[in-house]
Amino acid sequence: MKEYALKSEKIITISGEVPGYVVVRNGLIAEVLPTDAAVTVPVHDVGRYAILPGLIDPHVHINEPGRTEWEGFDTATRAALAGGLTTLVDMPLNSAPVTTSVANLEQKLAAARGQLHVNCGFWGGIVPGNAAEVPGLIEAGVLGFKAFLTHSGIDDFPNATEADLRHIMPLLARHGLPLLVHCELSQEDDAWKQGNRQSYQNYLASRPKSWEDEAVALMIRLCAETCCPVHIVHLSSANSLSAIAAAKAQGLPITVETGQHYLFFSAEDIPDGNTAYKCAPPIRERANNEQLWQALESGLIDFVATDHSPAPPDLKQLSTGDFTTAWGGIASLQLALPVLWTAARTRGASLSDVARWLSTNPARLAGQQHRKGRIAPGYDADLLVLDAEASFTVTEELLQHRHKVSPYLGRELRGVVQQTYLAGELAYYRPTFRHLKQGAILTR
Repeated sequence: MKEYALKSEKIITISGEVPGYVVVRNGLIAEVLPTDAAVTVPVHDVGRYAILPGLIDPHVHINEPGRTEWEGFDTATRAALAGGLTTLVDMPLNSAPVTTSVANLEQKLAAARGQLHVNCGFWGGIVPGNAAEVPGLIEAGVLGFKAFLTHSGIDDFPNATEADLRHIMPLLARHGLPLLVHCELSQEDDAWKQGNRQSYQNYLASRPKSWEDEAVALMIRLCAETCCPVHIVHLSSANSLSAIAAAKAQGLPITVETGQHYLFFSAEDIPDGNTAYKCAPPIRERANNEQLWQALESGLIDFVATDHSPAPPDLKQLSTGDFTTAWGGIASLQLALPVLWTAARTRGASLSDVARWLSTNPARLAGQQHRKGRIAPGYDADLLVLDAEASFTVTEELLQHRHKVSPYLGRELRGVVQQTYLAGELAYYRPTFRHLKQGAILTR
């Protein structure tokens, strides 16, 4: 592969923003040089546009095989490429079969080959009765494991019990693999479905913060007992932050993510009947979400992930506005950066913050921190070029994922991805896809 350099007034490194050159050689970052350096390779000057490390989203439901009509490797990774994401980690559901056995993982790997436009790794699943499959999944290279503490939404991925987790977590601890947990301990009560089925506030009340708080407390206890790395996915309850802070202060191996939608939207602004906003846990009140922001800014929350979970429009009940039966999931993969940047910049955050929240820290969870997530010599040349000042309106025509249902439609967002590089190759040059099917399958 040819050697070249990207020149920018704003290179986002781990030490901050610097002007200069990113020298790329054989798919890797060879050097980061100041502007007065003597550069003898071809130079592509992007001027005022910023160069960031390629984004990493470790919480994506690609749904293939089995539910490719919901999403798929081709459409999901195409959307990722257009959004500056260069690495995804696929959740073990909602594909069919779910990734809870070696045989099922092999089916997923077979489906992915020849379709990946960005890099992709895989989480294995923990469900009742699959403990014997876990060693084989580890050997096969999954990046970690995911479990639900409440019903996942599909019957072939039932929630794990405390006994299931106690059995598995010591093994994961020995391998240094993270256990990702959907933290809600639900109580069976369908009475809310007898109320106003189009009321968002009714839906919000049906999944109270206490469900999350009790589940987070359980995982902190199990983490302390087993020393298994625990990652709390899509935290929405700010009431759990004090317990998480105490656990981290004790040195427990706990990390936390929240989602863009919990930082961008507030429950007070969600109209009744608009099921595009339905997700679980739900988007909560403005005061709660302000606390999530503060925790992210302080480093208590480690990073932000989309939890991209699309479904066909009929499953979202767009025509009826029925929150009781609508699929819970928000499609936003392509918008990961501009949604967060639009909100973060009003709070005084920098592009360095965004790179940490969307690239550096997610790389660590996926076990890729020695090769991805930062602009530094020896790292993979997965890069994006961003016009941080430009804005755009989200339209269906813009979105590359399979179904165009999204609560962000019609929103004006800041931050336009101009170019995406994968292993040093210019794969996306807005609005054109230059090199597709160049993504690699990642293992730990």
